[in-house]
Amino acid sequence: MSSTDAPQLIHVVDDDEGMRKSLCWLIGSVGLECRAHVSADAFMAGFNDKRPGCLLLDIRMPGLSGLDLQKVLQRLDSSLPVIFLTGHGDVPMAARAFKAGAFDFLEKPCNDQVLLDRVQEAVAEHRRLLAERDQQAELRQRINALTDRERQVAERVSSGMRNKEIAADLGISQKTVELHRHNVMDKMQVDSVAALAQIWAQVET
Repeated sequence: MSSTDAPQLIHVVDDDEGMRKSLCWLIGSVGLECRAHVSADAFMAGFNDKRPGCLLLDIRMPGLSGLDLQKVLQRLDSSLPVIFLTGHGDVPMAARAFKAGAFDFLEKPCNDQVLLDRVQEAVAEHRRLLAERDQQAELRQRINALTDRERQVAERVSSGMRNKEIAADLGISQKTVELHRHNVMDKMQVDSVAALAQIWAQVET
């Protein structure tokens, strides 16, 4: 099962038990699975961002704060969207959260429908990001299947060089270039130089 096909999962991290229960009830009311965590450490103990979802995160908590947890997720290169929910927010705090990539910053109490709408939008965004990540991994596998010489030929074909130019550049025959080129197109599953160049630029940058 790919990441995008996995069931959606919404995480709630808040030290207030009543808030955790309320949010999970609300999220469950629209058919979404919700998992509550009493702290940032508890959330990180089972962290996995391979399922489409988002994180509803309190700012002020014992131990790691919400902003500190956001930093941890950044360092892990997590794509999980973060929606902050706080009763103690201010403009500088919100600015800091958005600068670090927060999906949204909402004040408690928040309108139920507004929150649900933002959750659905965050899940859709995460699903898109996971699809991109899966695609990148698949393309990387194709490139890793190339031999060193095939990779050299692919790089030059992608840059627009002709077979004769590639042969001279690599010190091999044009017929050998044509053979490697055929293998490259087959392994990369493309049928045009333009498609190869697009994939090469997408993965190599």
